[in-house]
Amino acid sequence: MLAWEGVCEFVSVAEQGSFTRAALALSLSVAQVSRQVTRLETRLGAQLLYRTTRHVTLTETGQLYLQHCRQLLDSLADAERAVSQHLAVPQGTLKLTAPLAYGESHIAPLITAFGQQYPALEINLNLSNQLLDLVHDGYDLAIRIGHLADSTLMARRLASRRQFICAAPGYLARHGIPNSLSELEQHNCLLGSNEVWHVQEQGRRRLLRVRGSLRCNSGHALVHAALQQVGIVQLPDYYVARHLQSGALVALLGAYQEPDEGIWALYPHNRQLSPKVRMLVDFLAAELPQRQLP
Repeated sequence: MLAWEGVCEFVSVAEQGSFTRAALALSLSVAQVSRQVTRLETRLGAQLLYRTTRHVTLTETGQLYLQHCRQLLDSLADAERAVSQHLAVPQGTLKLTAPLAYGESHIAPLITAFGQQYPALEINLNLSNQLLDLVHDGYDLAIRIGHLADSTLMARRLASRRQFICAAPGYLARHGIPNSLSELEQHNCLLGSNEVWHVQEQGRRRLLRVRGSLRCNSGHALVHAALQQVGIVQLPDYYVARHLQSGALVALLGAYQEPDEGIWALYPHNRQLSPKVRMLVDFLAAELPQRQLP
């Protein structure tokens, strides 16, 4: 570090032709600039400047030293620009995880689009419904849905999803339309990976235990069964919204519909958010709401 002391001050004085103007350009006092240049000359054992009451000019040695210093400062500026450009353009490897079905329908297409914008970036996307340990498994980012458990992870809400209880008109024509949660006991409720549906009753969230003839861990399979008039299903909007819009499915029990759930970006709290992660999170936050269907 000692070798750089006084260099910027000397170059500024040489280019400005004045200690006063150099001090203004560097936001330093005239005394500080003068002191740093004097120390530089002492360290070099050479006089770099001729000083008079009105003018400052370079000695022959000063002219030679200025040429080299100017090259060094230009190289330093180039190095800083290179670092800034490196940070500004996502590159390297980015590892993230997302839920399987939502990841396939919403996250993966956006990740592809983001990667096409930044070809120097290598993206490792793991679609899994397991709650992976971000820190232990080396993930930069996780997409999670619903209510978040307390943790040391930082979270940013990207979008929302809504759960719908729905059935095909043909099923309802044969079995009737349920008007209360208790009436679901009389219906064939199609089940996912567990036996409960998420509902709201009298302003409070609750888990409703239901029964039916079909259980499947695939939302697409459950949608198909509902469209085939097999029974009533509860699924997120990204499975059923287009069928609700077309009339192929009918939304039921709207008064008991649970409030929208958050879709979150999670990342380790103790890890500085790198530009590539920050830019991806910003990209998802901007694009995901555009893909969410009502």
